[in-house]
Amino acid sequence: MVDNLSYLEESPVAKASEQTHDNDLMISLGSDVAPGGPAKPSPPAVSKDPPGAPVPRPPGRAAAGNVDYFEAFNLIDNLLGNHSFTSSTFLPCSRPQKVCLCPFLPPQPLEVSTCLYVVQHPAEESRVLRTVPLLAACLPLGKCNVIVGRRFNEEKHPELAAVCRDSGTLILYPGPKSQNLEDLVQYQEVGTVKHNVIIIDGTWSQAKNMFLKNSLFHLPKQVQLNRTLSSQYVIRTQPSNICLSTLECAAVALSILERNDEIQEVLLRPLKALCSFQLQHGAQIHHSKEHLLRNGMYDKPMPKNKRKIKRMEKLITDHNICPR
Repeated sequence: MVDNLSYLEESPVAKASEQTHDNDLMISLGSDVAPGGPAKPSPPAVSKDPPGAPVPRPPGRAAAGNVDYFEAFNLIDNLLGNHSFTSSTFLPCSRPQKVCLCPFLPPQPLEVSTCLYVVQHPAEESRVLRTVPLLAACLPLGKCNVIVGRRFNEEKHPELAAVCRDSGTLILYPGPKSQNLEDLVQYQEVGTVKHNVIIIDGTWSQAKNMFLKNSLFHLPKQVQLNRTLSSQYVIRTQPSNICLSTLECAAVALSILERNDEIQEVLLRPLKALCSFQLQHGAQIHHSKEHLLRNGMYDKPMPKNKRKIKRMEKLITDHNICPR
């Protein structure tokens, strides 16, 4: 996301608008530019606030780092007399109006005590059909924190390091050292422990690489999900039938930690709608790699790497998919 809006000054829309709305801009922006003449320098603004005082901002305006970019686009567009960036285009679900998912979001953010930290691989940012934005739209501000990167350390990410060292932090990653999340919380009283949950967002190979190469992720207690749930994210191929999307993992984890199964239903609602919209517009159902291998439907060339072959063989029981 661009950190400022200065690039709009040279856009064709801005140039055309400057020629036809110079007078309006002088009034709206308080400029000393005369029609057809050069700009006169304005006297520097003198602040009456003491040094170090916070800069006041208009009510409803977000602070730096939480900029409402859609509001900023609309403000600039209104000043220029254009209406190309309308509020109907940018909705809370961040999708076009024709495929808006806002009706499937909860009327109010879900009240949860658990705080999620989604550690996202940079490649996920460019994916159109991501599930993390839907997850964030369902939760209160500050309950779904997205941190993008591959490598994390205490110097560059002190806040994440502090979360990893917190005794109440869990990292959701399956493995031989993982404890079933339901077993962990079954003896805890509701509301007595506030957990942080770290979820790695990326492909399975990306998530594995990030987990193994970041020592910070080995500090929290490692947990896994033991519920049998088929993924509803049918527009993206999963390695096996039990693999879930990031949103689905978060939905199951929150329902367990908050002792409220309704949370899972509410969070999965926009995901199901997303898949339904995509299927209606020509997308195809993606079966898991396990399903394709078991049913002889896997039509891609088999890997030559023995380690990859063994990994694929693990997806189907007692069956060699490729001759040695």
